[in-house]
Amino acid sequence: MIHVKTKFERPAADVVERLSKFSSATIHEAQGRKGALNSKIKPIDRDMSFCGPAVTVRCAPQDNLMLQVAIHYAQSGDVVLVGTGEYEEAGIFGDVLGNAMKAKGIAAMVTESGVRDTADLIELGLPVFSGNVCIKGTVKETLGPINHPLVIGDEIIYPGDILVGDADGVVVVRREEAEEVIALSQARDDHERELIKLYHDGGTTIELCELTDKLKAKGLLVEE
Repeated sequence: MIHVKTKFERPAADVVERLSKFSSATIHEAQGRKGALNSKIKPIDRDMSFCGPAVTVRCAPQDNLMLQVAIHYAQSGDVVLVGTGEYEEAGIFGDVLGNAMKAKGIAAMVTESGVRDTADLIELGLPVFSGNVCIKGTVKETLGPINHPLVIGDEIIYPGDILVGDADGVVVVRREEAEEVIALSQARDDHERELIKLYHDGGTTIELCELTDKLKAKGLLVEE
């Protein structure tokens, strides 16, 4: 088995830049309510956000050996995505590796497991998204795959897929679907801005969401 694949197709930089303008929730809805990673994966600081191609790595529980290998091979702008089999009781990433990523221009770190040194990571300014915060250390013993398909947070991620993260969570966009998702996300943003304007102009939820017939069919009774 080849553990590390160094060559895979990344999306064009302008595609990543245009997709980054949309929120994770907008993208999730626009692409048919798919792609959302498990909701427990959140930023260690609500102001953190990112958008970039995935570098996937599988680590054994309580073992960050392959994470360190992945940082070595990752490129500027990449998002390092670490699966550990949903094992939470380990701080597989902290300020030292955070500085290693920051120095290389890596866009973000995402894991279903735990991270630590969060105050230092927040000050560093590297977006870090994790399943939890845990001070327990790790070993460096077990080999695993890098840039192979990875199941994490209830989604399968392929190297080069685009990950978008913000205060609400993380969503994945297939690299080959990115242009379509950008167009759909823009249309959704435009529609929502128009709805907000109509609400401020006096529109109501039942009217603007076209609920009259649905509520009538369900037998809604209102006492005035």
